[in-house]
Amino acid sequence: MPQGLTDVLEEWKCLEGEYEQLQETHRLYIQKLDEISNLQTKCTSSISRQRKRLKEVSQLVKNTGPSEEDAKTLDEVKEKIKARPNAFFEMEAFLPKKNGLYLSLVLGNVNVTLLSKQSKFAYKDEYEKFKLYLTVLLLLFSFICYFFVSYRFLDAIFNFLLVWYYCTLTIRESILITNGSRIKGWWVFHHYVSAFLSGVMLTWPDGNLYKSFRNQFLAYSLYQSFVQCLQCYYQSGCLYRLRALGERHNMDLTVEGFQSWMWKGLTFLLPFLFFGHFWQLFNSLSLFRMAQLPDCKEWQVMMCGLSFLILFMGNFFTTVAVVRQKLKTRKQKSKTL
Repeated sequence: MPQGLTDVLEEWKCLEGEYEQLQETHRLYIQKLDEISNLQTKCTSSISRQRKRLKEVSQLVKNTGPSEEDAKTLDEVKEKIKARPNAFFEMEAFLPKKNGLYLSLVLGNVNVTLLSKQSKFAYKDEYEKFKLYLTVLLLLFSFICYFFVSYRFLDAIFNFLLVWYYCTLTIRESILITNGSRIKGWWVFHHYVSAFLSGVMLTWPDGNLYKSFRNQFLAYSLYQSFVQCLQCYYQSGCLYRLRALGERHNMDLTVEGFQSWMWKGLTFLLPFLFFGHFWQLFNSLSLFRMAQLPDCKEWQVMMCGLSFLILFMGNFFTTVAVVRQKLKTRKQKSKTL
């Protein structure tokens, strides 16, 4: 037998052995996937039953009039009942769940639950980097458009980038929420408003009204990007320290606003935030005045004015509520001390 053919047969025999091992490994992998799927279904149904029975027990506790001796035991049961929903939340973060309306419309019914802490944290970390890199890019782009160039097509590229950025943020945040992130309320909704505002700005035709508002909008975008860069930097460091102390959840995110856990070392950001909020109000009032001009025919003027007004109200009242709650908590702590 020729030497070349012998070498080929030896290599093929070795390859066949590796292929058989691969087949066995893949068979085990599929088997484990089936086992995991069955366990997921079992856990999900068990959590549903536990929630139902927990409501029944809570109602039973409310209707129970304990004696002084049993009051302490009943208080312990109440504390355990209060803690149980958080335990369910932690469990469900690792179980497949039905997508919300937004994710269902965008992605369909595909499962977006990440099954390990490492993959969840890696996705969250990648989200934070995406936010920071795009914010820096938007900062540079708005700086160039404001100081150096004045072309409508560059403005359109800038606004398209804003639309893409905010739409991508909403999708990524929805995936992170599915995987256990606790971002909610206004900090989620205001990205939808910002995406709508950017889309309307993108469709605003070139003209005297657009040109009169252009520099004001670019200056506002430049300022917002600068403040968001500051927030990303300081919030990331603050969250890292708090997670190391066990005071924050691993899936907590940076936000474009003030949170109660930011008090130490971040109070100096409040004037920047409030200035940005009132700039949104100023933009809204400017656009409303513009909409009253006789030569104003563009519907984009009123829509942008309403969007800026919604952003101002949401940002301002949410920030005030957080600061008020934080001051109240600090007073309570000082009284106990």
